[in-house]
Amino acid sequence: MTAANGMGRVIAIASGKGGVGKTWLAITLAQALGQQGRRVVLLDADLGLANADVQLGLNPARDLAHVLAGGAAADAALALPAGFHLMPGRSGSGALAGLAGAALDQAVALPRRLGATWQDVVVDLGAGVGAAQRRLAAGADILLVVATEEPTSLTDAYAVLKLHAGDAPGGDARLVVNLATSAAAGQRTHATLESATRRFLQRGLPLAGVVRRDAKVPEAIRRQTPLLTRHPACMAAQDVRALARGLDQPAASTSSTPATGTPFSSRSAAS
Repeated sequence: MTAANGMGRVIAIASGKGGVGKTWLAITLAQALGQQGRRVVLLDADLGLANADVQLGLNPARDLAHVLAGGAAADAALALPAGFHLMPGRSGSGALAGLAGAALDQAVALPRRLGATWQDVVVDLGAGVGAAQRRLAAGADILLVVATEEPTSLTDAYAVLKLHAGDAPGGDARLVVNLATSAAAGQRTHATLESATRRFLQRGLPLAGVVRRDAKVPEAIRRQTPLLTRHPACMAAQDVRALARGLDQPAASTSSTPATGTPFSSRSAAS
């Protein structure tokens, strides 16, 4: 599956809050897609708090700031033994964290530029619902929203989905349940959130995948080694490979009857 314009497919990965494993998932998904024989680049677009390079044990000489300053994208894209390229961000840079105007426009256009070279452009977005995150999400072919079983994570994921529904009507947004205690528990988490999107947003929520909690994941992160390299047969590795294969399938288009009120009792994300 490629983008409708024949360019590379842009897959943005978002979350309403930090701590749900978003960057780890972006890295592992990029490696899984690379193992399918696809040309993949991971763009760390967590402006100001990028850390994909840290998780991979890298110390890049060039990064996203180099490209936004006019440098060649090819110079900043590192070819990794894991089978994909990484365009790192810059952690702690006020210049990137505060992008606005033409500079932000340039950053938002970058994934499509990269799609001229790579078949899959995986974009690791910063957590939250800031202007940069929303615009990058709206420009993606597929938006993967990462959530866990925690109620606060579901509330924040709903906020991301609600805003994306307004920013990109008809957009392809799918849920990934990470750190699930079991496949069945992940499916129940999806059912809870989809019930809210059907009732309050009048749209279904396809489940891209459930990634089970696996002790091999934090061990690989501590070793700064991609999971599919260090533990290729573990549960989480199997789950991410299944997720990657499923991205070739179009998301189902569903709708439901409008409702009023708020979707979660603990906090209102619909206001």
